[in-house]
Amino acid sequence: MPSPATCRLASLDEQIAAQHAAIARFETALWENGFNAALLPSYQSAWRRLETLLAKRNDPRHRFILVIPVADSPVQLQRCLDSLLELCRAFAYGGMQDGYFSKIAVLLADDSHTPEGIAAHRTLACDFDAKGLTIEYFGLSEQLALLDRLDSPELGHIIGNAPREAFGRKGQAIMRNIAWLHLAQRIKDDDRTLIYTLDADQQFKVKVDTAEGDSDVCAINFFAQLDAIFSTTDAEVLTGKVVGDPPVSPAVMAGTFLDDVAAFLQEMAASNPAQPYRREAANPKADAAYHDMAGLFGFEHSADAYRYRCRLPGEPSNADCFADFARRLKRFFHGEHLTRITGYRHQPARDSVLPARTVYTGNYVFRPRALQWFIPFAPLRLRMSGPTLGRLMKAGLGPRFVCANLPMLHTRTLDASGAAEFRPGVVTVADQIDLADEFERQFFGDVMLFTVEQLTALGFPQQALPHETLAATLDAMQVGMAQTYRARQDKIVATFAALIRLLDELTHGWQLPQQAASLTHFRMFLDNIQRNFGADSTGHARIASPANWQAWRQRQLAALTRLPADRCVWNQALAALNHPPA
Repeated sequence: MPSPATCRLASLDEQIAAQHAAIARFETALWENGFNAALLPSYQSAWRRLETLLAKRNDPRHRFILVIPVADSPVQLQRCLDSLLELCRAFAYGGMQDGYFSKIAVLLADDSHTPEGIAAHRTLACDFDAKGLTIEYFGLSEQLALLDRLDSPELGHIIGNAPREAFGRKGQAIMRNIAWLHLAQRIKDDDRTLIYTLDADQQFKVKVDTAEGDSDVCAINFFAQLDAIFSTTDAEVLTGKVVGDPPVSPAVMAGTFLDDVAAFLQEMAASNPAQPYRREAANPKADAAYHDMAGLFGFEHSADAYRYRCRLPGEPSNADCFADFARRLKRFFHGEHLTRITGYRHQPARDSVLPARTVYTGNYVFRPRALQWFIPFAPLRLRMSGPTLGRLMKAGLGPRFVCANLPMLHTRTLDASGAAEFRPGVVTVADQIDLADEFERQFFGDVMLFTVEQLTALGFPQQALPHETLAATLDAMQVGMAQTYRARQDKIVATFAALIRLLDELTHGWQLPQQAASLTHFRMFLDNIQRNFGADSTGHARIASPANWQAWRQRQLAALTRLPADRCVWNQALAALNHPPA
């Protein structure tokens, strides 16, 4: 006859199994026929009920260390931490102990340059720690102390050589690599810990369609879903995606956006300004629809224009929505795509696990032993560092590198200013915006990404390749990418000319006194498009310059050649941190 303790355990197991079944039913109902907002509180409550049951026995689930690099962005950081606190309270993963969420900790990796930014981030760390989030502030002095301890000049090829007196704003890739070194000395080979890195301009929410328009909701129990995947698979690294604003630079979105702007102006020109703006359901959900060169990444390019989903309440007129659209145009240069906003498409997370090929550096999770995967070529500060890392992981990890349907909400701009809080490579002077630096880093980042993709097919970096092979692959990729960028520029220039005509037609057709401000916004937008993407743009001049290409070629080729040696240096640093001398 079973003992009372055994019966209680069986009863508890049965209750836990029944609660899991109830959660599955709630999840199905929550997303069936679109998002059902009325069910969200009950869905979250069901997860909290599960936590009360799990707390009655030993809990072997994973703990999470969230790594958040941030540079002079306290408003975005507060949004991010607010969403984390909301997530912890809504789903209660791991429960609380002594006033803290017991399985969640944050490493705040501060890469700020300004004293104001540093002070604000420190204050936020203290404030949220007091609310139950364990937060370690990893500031510039702590970072320098770690590097002093290692005293390894060869690491400069991986973490840069920023001067001590100006150690902030090193870039997200370098900041993450330094954070990985810090974690290596803390968590060793703890298989029950997962490292979860995100960006400060992201939130633990998803963007969903509702009858009233887009809504951002805390509807995914990220920690429980990730724990389940890592507990039932041999995944070493898992990457999610983002919803909301695109994860790419405006440098590669101008073509699709101008197509949509042209369609919007055509619609406005054919409409009565006093009539209500036509509302409709969300635009088609196509992968990478915002990207001008989606085909390079294996996605189909949508030839159809996307409509603007006016955010004004009630039944705004066409003239009202025209004004709203015009006011928001400048946001494009800071990373928004006003028409091709990515929404969440539900699929149960565990059913969505697939082999991956790219890393979203603002949303990936890995076991401690994967700290060996530093972000490559970080001192070059190229864009596309995540996809480049992903190609290397795909070659080295195979099926242990996966993706899942666990996207985070990405919000590039602040509501008050319409601009990003801090964005390297975007220079704003009055109404003029210069993307040349970001444009250049995007182009050469694309060159590096697809060069690495071809080299990994040849066995690189595990297999040494002749210098001539590295050089020939890089050179051919630069030529092909330059042709792709020129063809896109030609299309943008043609669309730009059409936009000027459409705007003139609309001006003469509507002739409303209140549209003067809107036309000013449009003309500033078009001026900035011409400055950054037109025939004489600085960005295109930089990537077309033979001398500039030779300078980049030398640096990129040296970085590729050095990668196998960098991997050895990195592993030696990890070993020194994991096993310090007695």
